[in-house]
Amino acid sequence: MSFSFPPAPSSSHPLTPYGWDEDWAAVFSPYAEQGFVPGRVVRVDRGRCDVITADGAVRADTAFVVPRDPMRIVCTGDWVALDPDGDPRFVRTLLPRRTAFVRSTSSERSEGQVLATNIDHIAICVSLAVELDLGRLERFLALALSSHSGAALLGDGLDTGHRPEPVVLLTKADLVPDAVTVSHLVQDVEAIAPGAQVLPVSSATGEGLDVLGALVSGGTSVLLGISGAGKSTLANTLLGKDVMEVRAARDVDGKGRHTTTTRNLLLLPHGGVLIDTPGLRGVGLFDAGAGVEEVFSEIEELAARCRFHDCAHESEPGCAVLGALADGVLPERRLDSYRKLIRENQRIVAKTDARVRAEILRDWKRKGAEGRAAVQAKRGRVR
Repeated sequence: MSFSFPPAPSSSHPLTPYGWDEDWAAVFSPYAEQGFVPGRVVRVDRGRCDVITADGAVRADTAFVVPRDPMRIVCTGDWVALDPDGDPRFVRTLLPRRTAFVRSTSSERSEGQVLATNIDHIAICVSLAVELDLGRLERFLALALSSHSGAALLGDGLDTGHRPEPVVLLTKADLVPDAVTVSHLVQDVEAIAPGAQVLPVSSATGEGLDVLGALVSGGTSVLLGISGAGKSTLANTLLGKDVMEVRAARDVDGKGRHTTTTRNLLLLPHGGVLIDTPGLRGVGLFDAGAGVEEVFSEIEELAARCRFHDCAHESEPGCAVLGALADGVLPERRLDSYRKLIRENQRIVAKTDARVRAEILRDWKRKGAEGRAAVQAKRGRVR
């Protein structure tokens, strides 16, 4: 195995390797005047967090920033203002987030859970040890492409126009020795991942690691995927040492136990920082409408040509989406996935948006009226 990474950039400020820049300095200036010091959260655990500062790592308490809104809980990747000394140290406030990767919790309230913040690249890890689950990947992509609005959900995101770039990593590529097969798998993923780079990688052979190393050397990257996708192994390879514990995945379904149990921000030796996350059992959408539209952009383009602007693409006359389905241009699996994610996202948004709830109710009433009319018409023909 042979690969090389670009040299680490030089920096004058101790926090520059962790992503500190002039914009963060400007945002922090009011807190500096109060005597606070900046730091970046590298790990959160039971109400306390590890924070890297200009003077090194410190353990800090988050008691001063315990909000009612779970979206504002201190998270790995956050920049914070710390008191200058004391035992214990305290996080006094969160700096506005540039970006946030948010999923819906499994609770009945469908609250948002922030998994990582202030990220530049979202690497979705998909193992080639098992059959590709394109539906799950579409879900991950929809969340990734909506993450630029995650900070805006908090009401205090920096208006930088910044959006994390998604990349799909086809891990364990060495388990598919046929290059033609790998090429076909890449094409399958590219077809459902518009604008995302798709990269086969292998920690065993070094395939794709030069490209991946160059990608993560700039900014903050987060590794996402289910257990057994090879995230921790990739993290260790990029770090050049075994930092993250690795366990074997089951041969039957490629799944593994949750090797990583917390989200950890790790400084890469050749530049950039990496956030490794636990394997995700569920990835519920949370206000991901923009991401769903982008992932299924070809369906959105077809919908613009439907006869009715509120076409549900089910049985309406002049539906361009159904026409493409009938012509074999649009795969049925793709349309089913689109419908599922649209409905799921609408349900989540409707719980907090009265306008969306009203639209859904009107749609139900319309469909009910159409159904009753169809039944009456059928009875009239029978008579």
